[in-house]
Amino acid sequence: MAKKLNSFQSLVYSTNPDAIRQEEPEVTETLAPQDQKLKVRLDSKKRAGKVVTLIENFIGTDEALAELGKKLKTKCGTGGSAKDGIIIIQGDYKNKIMEWLKEWGYKTN
Repeated sequence: MAKKLNSFQSLVYSTNPDAIRQEEPEVTETLAPQDQKLKVRLDSKKRAGKVVTLIENFIGTDEALAELGKKLKTKCGTGGSAKDGIIIIQGDYKNKIMEWLKEWGYKTN
């Protein structure tokens, strides 16, 4: 799930016992592919100039995210990772990934 900023994002120290961060509840179900609007983009920031393809806005369980990530990594024949609602695929595969996601019923940007 996408990370949300809260009012304690920059909290360094506090004596207030109510200033403890609350964990976000885990997503217990995955939306159907036709109900998801995934954002596919290229990124190279903080990666020594190497390009990666990011698939963002996935709403569902960590297992479903990992499964979709594995499927995409296998189709691309490359490495990557899946966590926090984002799938990272090493390399420039934006167009291919968008085509595959549309074939599988996902909506993309």
